[in-house]
Amino acid sequence: MEQTSALTRKRVRAAWWFLAPMLITLAMVAGWPLLRTFWFSMTNATLDGSGITEFIGFDNYFIYEDGEYYGILFDPTWWQSVWNTLYFAVVSVSLETVFGIIVALVLNTKFKGQGLVRAAVLVPWAIPTIVSAKMWGWMLHDQFGIVNDFLMTFGLIAAPLAWTADSDMSLNVVIAVDVWKTTPFMALLVLAALQMLPSDCYEAARIDGIHPVRVFFKVTLPLIMPAVMVAVVFRALDALRVFDLIYVLTPSNEATMSMSIYARQNLVDFQDVGYGSAASTLLFLIVALCTIFYLYIGRRNMNEGT
Repeated sequence: MEQTSALTRKRVRAAWWFLAPMLITLAMVAGWPLLRTFWFSMTNATLDGSGITEFIGFDNYFIYEDGEYYGILFDPTWWQSVWNTLYFAVVSVSLETVFGIIVALVLNTKFKGQGLVRAAVLVPWAIPTIVSAKMWGWMLHDQFGIVNDFLMTFGLIAAPLAWTADSDMSLNVVIAVDVWKTTPFMALLVLAALQMLPSDCYEAARIDGIHPVRVFFKVTLPLIMPAVMVAVVFRALDALRVFDLIYVLTPSNEATMSMSIYARQNLVDFQDVGYGSAASTLLFLIVALCTIFYLYIGRRNMNEGT
C-alpha cells in the first residue's frame, strides 16, 4: 500500500514537471496580458498617452456623481452589446449543432461521390472569416446584391431589402452567415465521433426492427454526446468573443455590436484604454462564467445519465 502511494506521488511529480513548461508559457502569453488589462481597467490611461495615468479604482466600472451612476455597468450600449453577444452565441451555436449533426449523419452514410461531398461541405469553414464576411456583404447588398436579385426574380420580395443595414434583420443575418460558415466545423467533429461508434448495437437494433429515429435518440446521440459537448464548448467560446464577422458585415451598428466590438471601439476609436480595458475584463469574466456553467451542466447531465 505504501509502495503504491509512493509510486503515485512519483507519477504526479513527473506529470507536474512535464506540465511546467506549458504552464509557464501559458502564464506568460495569457496570464500576464490579462493582469495588465485588469490593471489598466483601474486607471484613466489613454491610447495617445496624453495626461498622467492615475489609479482610479472601479470608476470605469461604476461611479456615483451628482445623483447619477456612471461607468460601463450603467452604460446601456454595453448591456445592448452583452445581449447581442449572448443572443448570437445561443442561436448560432444551437443551429450549428443541429445542422452539424444532420450533415454528419448524411456524410457518415456510404453513397456515390461521398468524398467529393465531404470536401465540398468543408469549403465554407476553410474560407477565412474576413473573406466570407466580405463576400456575403456584397451578396446581401441592397442595390446590387445577388440575394435581392434572386428573391425579386422569383417574386419573393417586391423591393430590395437592406439586409445588413436594417436593425430588425441585421443580427439574424449575421447569425445566418455564421451558421453557413461554421456548421462544417461541428459536422467534422460529430462525424469523427460517429465513425468511432461500435457497429454491434446497430446490427442488433436492425435485427430487432427498431426504427432508425429511435435508434438515433436512444443509442447514437448518447454515445456521441461527449464529442458534441466538446464542439459546443469550442464554438461557444468563439461565438462569445465574436468580432471579425460582425465588424465586417455591420460596422458601427449598435443593433449588432458585440462585447468585443464595444471594447475595440473604446480602445481604438475613443482611445480610452481604461474604459476599453474594463470592457475587456468584463468580457473575459462573462466568457469564463458561461463556460464554467455549461461544463457544470454538461457534467451533471452525463453523471445522471450514467
